[in-house]
Amino acid sequence: MVKPSTPPLALSARLTNSLQTTLERLSPRERNAVVATAWIAGLFLLWWLALAPAIQTLRQAPAQHAQLDAQLASLRAMASTAEAVRAQNTSQPLGRTEALRALEESMGTLGDTGQLSVVGDRPTVTLRGTPPEALATWLARVRLNARLTPVEAQLSGDTTPVSWSGSVVLAGPSLGEGN
Repeated sequence: MVKPSTPPLALSARLTNSLQTTLERLSPRERNAVVATAWIAGLFLLWWLALAPAIQTLRQAPAQHAQLDAQLASLRAMASTAEAVRAQNTSQPLGRTEALRALEESMGTLGDTGQLSVVGDRPTVTLRGTPPEALATWLARVRLNARLTPVEAQLSGDTTPVSWSGSVVLAGPSLGEGN
């Protein structure tokens, strides 16, 4: 035969009655010690489960906020760059002369570590000890301003100091035109 289960409220009432009878049997001094211990345990649980995690979150919030602000700024910069590229792709294409002039102007980014030579419709840039940041900036400027992209690259990296050496061949629609 299956015994019906005791409802939760009845069980709670039985436990409360049992606790009260146990406390009544204790002397006043023991009863005060048990109540004080229960309060201390309750306050500890309140701190451990509710207050400590909230305080930890509040302490970490400024650093997380700064990190998210930096990520947002980076995403906005990428979005504006993408919008600029999109706008350039829909605008009038550059002529050969303008593309080569923009390419020559971008060479300043490489300083004395890059040398440009143009043979036919393929500009080639030779790099010697170019820092990675300068190479990345130069590639972005070539893409945006001269509207050229690398079609061939033979690069080797040096580790002390970190730099790139080799050659990059560029191409684009404006170089194929006879302007």
